[in-house]
Amino acid sequence: MEEIHQLRLDYKKGVLEAEHLPDDPIRAFEYWFEEARQVCQEPNAMTLATADAQGRPSARMVLLKGVDQGGFIFFTNYLSRKGRQIDENPHAALVFYWEALERQVRVEGSLSRLKPELNEDYFKSRPYGSQLGSWASMQSQVIADRAEMEQRLSALAEAYPEGAVPRPPHWGGFHLFPVSVEFWQGRSNRLHDRLLFEREDHHWKRSRLAP
Repeated sequence: MEEIHQLRLDYKKGVLEAEHLPDDPIRAFEYWFEEARQVCQEPNAMTLATADAQGRPSARMVLLKGVDQGGFIFFTNYLSRKGRQIDENPHAALVFYWEALERQVRVEGSLSRLKPELNEDYFKSRPYGSQLGSWASMQSQVIADRAEMEQRLSALAEAYPEGAVPRPPHWGGFHLFPVSVEFWQGRSNRLHDRLLFEREDHHWKRSRLAP
């Protein structure tokens, strides 16, 4: 435990002032994301935090697959633990952490399912193995061993040649509509820069937060 106590890093790679970001947090995110793409191996990796109907939280890493003025898009198995929680409680949070830039972005909002045609378009763009995997994995369910899943995968490969895999009805995307977006830039002495955007009707209010 003492070794953990001694882990310290002083952040010195950037400064964040209000004029450094556009007034629209979606545009600001896109600007930061492009910078992260230059230095991070997987800049679209994000923590997704959800909670069930009783408010019990859980979090996991997923991949961002799109950003538009409506918000942030990712795909998953609707029958998975996170899919069931989202059906029970549509409020969620995202966190992006880009260590190379000493930055993070926090997003909070509500989730809704993507339209079927958008799910179809994205599913067709996935690699063949990933398409089969969407059928083979009964995500979040208990299985006997890995061999059970690999047997399912082999059977699916025989049933569906490449280019002919249908989208599973239980697989698709979610759209997170943001109500708040916070941009965090690490600074020396733990006096970090934090700019918060909060949605007010059709406008965004911007505030600076204490570290």
